[in-house]
Amino acid sequence: MFEFELPDLGDGVAEGEVLTWHVTVGDEVAKDQVLAEVETDKATVDVSSPVAGVVRARHADVGDTVATGEVLATIGTDSESEESPTDSDEQADESSETNGSDGDTAGRVFAPPSVRRLARELGVDISAIEGSGPSGRITESDVETTADDTAADTDDGPTSVVSKVNDDTDDGPTSVVSKVNDDTDDGPTSVVSKVNDDTDDGPTSVVSKVNDDEDRSADDDSPTVVVDTRDDTDDPAAESAVRRAAPESTDDRREPYRGARRTTGERMARSRREVPHETHHDMVAVPELVEARERLTPLAEERGVDLTYTPLVLKCVAATLDDHPMLASRLDTEREEVVYRSDRDIGVATATDDGLVVPVVEAVDEKGLLELAGDVDDLVGRARSRDTDQAALQGGVFTVTNVGAIGGEYADPIINVPETAVLSVGALRERPVASDGEVTAEPTLTLSLAIDRRVLDGADAARFLNTLKEYLADPTRLLA
Repeated sequence: MFEFELPDLGDGVAEGEVLTWHVTVGDEVAKDQVLAEVETDKATVDVSSPVAGVVRARHADVGDTVATGEVLATIGTDSESEESPTDSDEQADESSETNGSDGDTAGRVFAPPSVRRLARELGVDISAIEGSGPSGRITESDVETTADDTAADTDDGPTSVVSKVNDDTDDGPTSVVSKVNDDTDDGPTSVVSKVNDDTDDGPTSVVSKVNDDEDRSADDDSPTVVVDTRDDTDDPAAESAVRRAAPESTDDRREPYRGARRTTGERMARSRREVPHETHHDMVAVPELVEARERLTPLAEERGVDLTYTPLVLKCVAATLDDHPMLASRLDTEREEVVYRSDRDIGVATATDDGLVVPVVEAVDEKGLLELAGDVDDLVGRARSRDTDQAALQGGVFTVTNVGAIGGEYADPIINVPETAVLSVGALRERPVASDGEVTAEPTLTLSLAIDRRVLDGADAARFLNTLKEYLADPTRLLA
């Protein structure tokens, strides 16, 4: 038997999620035949068999996370080809049972790198967490909940949520929130108690008891919430603070939260959690940029290239980064150093059916415009067809996202860590522009620049946008 272990899928990749199996138990496979499609936090990769033989067992289901070096499949080699189908089926059944046993899964932690980092930051033992995701995968929510529970267990504070505001003899409101549980009651006594005493002229109650053994209907197991609508004061605070959750409709649709969409979501959540964002907005008139594209389009068509505005914007961004290298940096938190990148590899955020992907265009500053346009077209096309290799999704120094492609104007983009800035470009439209006391309609672009406030400040962002606007307004400056 050959135990096929998940190979090293790239620098910094510790695990991958099984998206699709292309073989089943009992299938004959050739050497280099694709066994499964595995997604890391950087790319989707086809995993191929290094040997020929028969698949005897699969050790992970779709949605499972498998660590690098962990056995993914068992393959019977040519020397074992005489084994009967019955024996093969029995081994597959045994493997399936073992795969679900405590002995086989002991020590396996199904969690992506971002979740592991969060657990370390919060001091949570990730191996003790029971994951709520598919196939027991541990999510950021699981880690945060565990951290909150641990903090609550060590708290010796009061049992009530909020104690009385005033004593019963006070003319003001008696209580805002009473105890959640009374020691003598089996169920929750009250979520919110009376706001005013019965002798008060104000509203009597915001929310009554959630559960009351005497009031509960015999055929209703859900908690009863009674909302008191009496309110003569028009005070929003007297409105209901608790409402019954609306039941799901039979027309609702569910689908697994996995793959590129989940990976992107986790990375964006990490970015928002760790990076203090600051976004600057601006607008620039670009009639000469439009004219330059119109002049170059026939030449691009002769070479079979679709010349969009994206490569023009990328060339302007690369030139601006040369003038403001602070925005082509990353923060090395372990060594507490700011690293200034010398290359101009720029990511192009691309919307796909499976979520956002950011292929990186290498050496933007060194390529001619038509060559750059061809590279952008190729990378975006492969990203949307899920044919992007891992190397094309890493190493960027700056990211550009074009919300204008779907009609957007301004945005609040999220930084692609470890980069320190991201630019969102809005739709190119005619907008009113004032010049020399006159207002005219000019083709304009809207710009939204988000920066990492730990490394950059508002002045850096403003200077960068000012220079970028100069290049966009007059692309011939690139020739200088």
